[in-house]
Amino acid sequence: MRFRGSGHKLEQKLGAGADTMLVRTLKHAIESRMRVVVVTTQALAPTVGKLVAARDVVLLPEHDSQGHPSLVGMGHSIAAGVGASGDADGWLIMPADMPLLRPSSMVAVAKAIEQFPVAYAQYRGRQGHPVGFSAELYSELVGLQGDEGARRLVARYPAQAVDLDDPGVLIDVDTVEDLARVQDELVPEPALQKPV
Repeated sequence: MRFRGSGHKLEQKLGAGADTMLVRTLKHAIESRMRVVVVTTQALAPTVGKLVAARDVVLLPEHDSQGHPSLVGMGHSIAAGVGASGDADGWLIMPADMPLLRPSSMVAVAKAIEQFPVAYAQYRGRQGHPVGFSAELYSELVGLQGDEGARRLVARYPAQAVDLDDPGVLIDVDTVEDLARVQDELVPEPALQKPV
């Protein structure tokens, strides 16, 4: 399902005066205190550049060598990000449409790939993001293409579930309705009035 709202889904505000989805997700990643490499489009690069060092921003090509629009998917994005940070001990793959994912969940998955080639966040038995890959999978990650992403690697290698008390590992925003649910989740509850 594709986002059918006005504008790019990652530029949607998460409430009045709130961050955009992209900014909130990036802030959470930065709060993890791990290196953050962002694979993005030219249109979103200015927003990313305000939070992430230029050396850690990887721009996807808008057109192929014949001038046609590039057909890139999650696999291409993963390959580009891993290729730009080949000296890392491992990588966490996290879509930018997950603004409720907690920094502590990212850190927990990163710790798991110190012992396992693949690890993923899990909430109440359901697999979510981020998904982590150890450095031993570098060659396979940089060879990914298309929309499949890294599913086949998760299936092929021993993968460790990291049980977390974070429903945000499952919540991505793909539709206007998803956005409304996330916005509702973030609305602060009104303060209780003291009886007089």
